Amino acid sequence: MTNIILRGCNGKMGSVVTELVEEDENAVIVAGIDVSKGRDDKYPVFYSFMQCNVPADVIIDFSSPVNVREMLDFAIRRGIGIVLCTTGFSKEDQRLIEEASKLIPILRSANMSMGINLILKLVKEAAKVLVDSGFDMEIIEKHHNKKVDAPSGTALAIADSINEALNHQYEYVYDRTDIRAPRVKNEIGISSIRGGTIVGEHDVIFAGSDEVIEIKHTAYSKAIFAKGAIQASKYLPGKKPGMYAMNDVVG
Repeated sequence: MTNIILRGCNGKMGSVVTELVEEDENAVIVAGIDVSKGRDDKYPVFYSFMQCNVPADVIIDFSSPVNVREMLDFAIRRGIGIVLCTTGFSKEDQRLIEEASKLIPILRSANMSMGINLILKLVKEAAKVLVDSGFDMEIIEKHHNKKVDAPSGTALAIADSINEALNHQYEYVYDRTDIRAPRVKNEIGISSIRGGTIVGEHDVIFAGSDEVIEIKHTAYSKAIFAKGAIQASKYLPGKKPGMYAMNDVVG
């Protein structure tokens, strides 16, 4: 049984994680951390880690970069790992996280979905095989109309996986509006679409002569990210200090 402390337990993703863990026979949330009021009937909720005295195996963080040092210090004192699902860390925060990973296991990923992390593996293998046959590579990502950044972090992670497989020889092209020239070989096109309530779609296109191969992932709800975080929380306890990613969980 994996005992979890859930930071950000009263937020949208925290609520989803709580519901899913209730259905999991191999995990339990033993405490929550949140600055806002909310549930207190399923498990004890503390305003900060300084107040928390509940033993646990791992922390899942679906909160914000605020007070990340407090969480890191708590995890180091307890000798437990962190599944870090929060984004937007400053350079100083990232330095603290890197330093903490020398003492505890920390798992971070651009996308917690198990499916997306499998795709990161698949596109690497596809690129190695297809690029020598003259295939062009394009990524199209679609998200809801409230998303403020483009391209998505996941689209960039996919592009980076392809580029890593090809010895980082490719450039990313985000807009062809001002380009009046044929497509060059060493580029990966990345296009963004924003509209409605699309949770997330990522389509990786390998376009060759007279044939096209597509690898696509569609997210129908944010539950997939919570499921990935729970899987990661069961993977991390007992691991050596260091930085881990979801591709370690996928195997």
